[in-house]
Amino acid sequence: MNLLTAIFLVFAFAGVATQWLLVRRHAAHIGRHRDRVPDAFEERIPLADHQKAADYTCAKARTGLVELVFGAVVVLAWTLGGGLRWLDQYWRALQLPELWTGVGFLASVVVIGGIIDVPFSAYRTFGLEQRFGFNRMTPRLFITDLLKQALLLLVIGLPMTVLVLWIMDTGRFWWLGAWLCWFAFSLAMMWAYPAFIAPLFNKFRPLENEALRRRIEDLLTRNGFASRGIFVMDGSARSTHGNAYFAGMGTSKRIVFFDTLVDDLSHAEIEAVLAHELGHFKCRHIGKRMATMAVVVLAGLALLAWLVDEPWFYAGLRAGEPSNYLGLTLLLLIAPVFTFFLQPVFSYISRRHEFEADEFAARQAQTENLIHALVKLYRENSNTLTPDPLYSAFHDSHPPAPTRIAHLAAL
Repeated sequence: MNLLTAIFLVFAFAGVATQWLLVRRHAAHIGRHRDRVPDAFEERIPLADHQKAADYTCAKARTGLVELVFGAVVVLAWTLGGGLRWLDQYWRALQLPELWTGVGFLASVVVIGGIIDVPFSAYRTFGLEQRFGFNRMTPRLFITDLLKQALLLLVIGLPMTVLVLWIMDTGRFWWLGAWLCWFAFSLAMMWAYPAFIAPLFNKFRPLENEALRRRIEDLLTRNGFASRGIFVMDGSARSTHGNAYFAGMGTSKRIVFFDTLVDDLSHAEIEAVLAHELGHFKCRHIGKRMATMAVVVLAGLALLAWLVDEPWFYAGLRAGEPSNYLGLTLLLLIAPVFTFFLQPVFSYISRRHEFEADEFAARQAQTENLIHALVKLYRENSNTLTPDPLYSAFHDSHPPAPTRIAHLAAL
């Protein structure tokens, strides 16, 4: 056991142990508040709905914990268990050019990982979501989605893998070229997703309600926001959960409402929800998140450029002979282990952005409309009203419901 092996095991164990304690704490906190609706929601959310949200949240957290532990075992099996070494030996034995050996190796890791995830995905859909009445997906649609995802990986992921591995062979500063490639790909996907990829999975129709359309267009005009259209998505084909989002970039941006949201909220509440989403653009949150991700990816690639030729990196993780494709795979596998304890920082930044978007929405639509909309969404989506503060600090990208509503009420 070298130093890297010991450090890796310490971080892996500490991450899983911390997650375990957080979930236990979260479930206990929710359980203590299960039989009483918080005062701020007492007149708006029935006790039965509050209890359903408590049970659903705890069930999701426990399921996530099982997946976390299993995922940690899989990472250990790939690394210290010799899985990557065995797979590498298999592909090397075929005596293909190194580029295609790497492509085959990476494709194998992705395919095996996808197969491992299918039972968990099926349980989340047909076990957890079904039990609480949210699932509307059929087994046929579930399998169709899997096949479409596999096809997209083949059509998009395979050429990108070939390109990245080729760039890694171009010289000392390959990591800059790989970063530029990643950045260009990210921008291209932001443009292509709403127009070409999302329609493969869902049906989109223009918003037909003329009064609501005029109200939304008014909001967009006041804020100088141009979009390619306002659409309603058949989210109810898969789930009863409701949501709304912006997609695309530049003049290709489009506004999308889940049909479940359009059915549940009033026009004034929909406008308030949209004003919140618009706030993310006006406050430049999207650009800030992209810039942060760009810095993180650049640092990761620079780190990989140093590690990829270091024998101790492969020896410490029992991964076999040094190679570009193996080094890339190792870093992608172990990065979550070492970055887990940075999660509260990113969650805090995300919650700050949500507060800023709420403040923008409060200036564009009546604050009470946004509060009413959020309360309805909390109830319909069974979001807990009483999360544990420490668990929330690690995991929640949005402020806890009582904190968020109190902030809005103060505005």
